[in-house]
Amino acid sequence: MRNEFAQAIIDNFPKTENQVFFTGDLGFMALEKVQTTFGDRFINAGVAEQNMVTMAAALAKEGFTTWAYSIAPFVTLRPYEQIRNDVCLHNLPVKLVGNGGGFGYGIMGATHHNPEDIGAMRLLPNMQIFVPFLASDVAEAVEQILANPHPNYLRLNVGAKINYSLSPFATWRKIKDGNKAVVIGTGPVLANIFQFENLMEDVEVWVVSKFPFGKIPTELMQTINTTKKLLTIEEHLAAGGLGEMIAVECINQLTSTIQFKSLHIQGYLSGKYGSQQWHLEENSLAGTNLQNQLQAFLK
Repeated sequence: MRNEFAQAIIDNFPKTENQVFFTGDLGFMALEKVQTTFGDRFINAGVAEQNMVTMAAALAKEGFTTWAYSIAPFVTLRPYEQIRNDVCLHNLPVKLVGNGGGFGYGIMGATHHNPEDIGAMRLLPNMQIFVPFLASDVAEAVEQILANPHPNYLRLNVGAKINYSLSPFATWRKIKDGNKAVVIGTGPVLANIFQFENLMEDVEVWVVSKFPFGKIPTELMQTINTTKKLLTIEEHLAAGGLGEMIAVECINQLTSTIQFKSLHIQGYLSGKYGSQQWHLEENSLAGTNLQNQLQAFLK
């Protein structure tokens, strides 16, 4: 999604006045055209993410819309105090962009992984989170972020590829109908379930792409109450993640008892590092382990 993001930034530059783009010394082979487009409004803040966020906040206070780009853990966790105090408490239009959420940076290890970014960001006042599912969602997400006067976090990853058509980027989107169970996911990891079409034949599937997401749609709640089986999947820890949020809303909205299961990042179970796909398989979010989880849940 990084290239799609860069193109969306370029396309929207003439449409929105007073934009400034910061990078934390990252974006090689992706942001060069952004730099050309923004000119002296493209600022490489260096490996100084806390300073980058504070500068972005200061310019936002002066009427600019500012972007701050880095890999996910460096733009969320490292400058967390600055995001809270300088950006969110003042409700400023600083747009944080994290590439490679979850296990996106694979073999580079835990310091470059970010399995807790959605939970960390949703704790902050005024923060709104955008999690594209398809690569084509990125351009629409960028337009919505630019129209949003609040702090935002955009989580990028490798876009999903599925054989279903989706409506334009929105908080809730139904991918397919079903009457046996419901699966709700966020981010491209949701696409992994479609590798097992035989299991998904009678399963209704939804994707959530914006947080906070408000109430669960009435149509979806009706299906959950009818099937009485709900599974969530996310490339994120359980704490602060989608499954936790859905469980709270179900408590408030359900009219019957259901079977509920959350598939999420559990950590480094073997104590080893590998590719993003390897970590997803180890955490039962892809491959045979995911298939086994789906079979057991739907049985």
